[in-house]
Amino acid sequence: MDVILLERIARLGQMGDTVKVRDGYARNFLLPTGRALRANEANRAKFESQKTQLVQRNEERKSEAQEIAKGLEGRSFVAVRSAGETGQLYGSVSTRDIADLLAADGFKVGRNEIELRQPIKAIGVHAISVALHPEVSVLINVNVARSPDEAERQSRGEDLTSADAIYGIDEEEEFDEDEEAEGEATEEEGTETAAPDAEEEADEAR
Repeated sequence: MDVILLERIARLGQMGDTVKVRDGYARNFLLPTGRALRANEANRAKFESQKTQLVQRNEERKSEAQEIAKGLEGRSFVAVRSAGETGQLYGSVSTRDIADLLAADGFKVGRNEIELRQPIKAIGVHAISVALHPEVSVLINVNVARSPDEAERQSRGEDLTSADAIYGIDEEEEFDEDEEAEGEATEEEGTETAAPDAEEEADEAR
């Protein structure tokens, strides 16, 4: 479908451009949200007559997006999900889930504004771009974990998908066990060395 853009759309074009898009994208997003008009002579004339108001509206939306961006930039949001030992989720975290997380914290962001190429399917801290406006984007972190405690550990930089984390191996304990084993081996060697000396002393006494 050919449409006339009523604002700049990333990877599509600038305000006033006539571009070809998928029918579903036009019907489900561009047209109902007022971001485009069907491309025809009547709508082209309508755009030209309303261009000044559209530019003003775009500036207002941009200012609103910038205000939201100030509160969102760099924020971290926790999503608790069930996952296996290797960190693979039994389900996934979608754009709708992320929009709900933001809404729960007072940020009204549409799922179409969340730039996620495919649903998140593993635990970890994921950097996600949110396009609040064609000219305003921010990065947020979505901390997907099996519990709030694990989310806190991941926020400190711990990798819960590593072998050590999965099997509960403590590097310090492992080191201590190695030292202890070396100590026992040294003691055994000392005992073996002392035995011949004891025999020599017995011979001299005789």
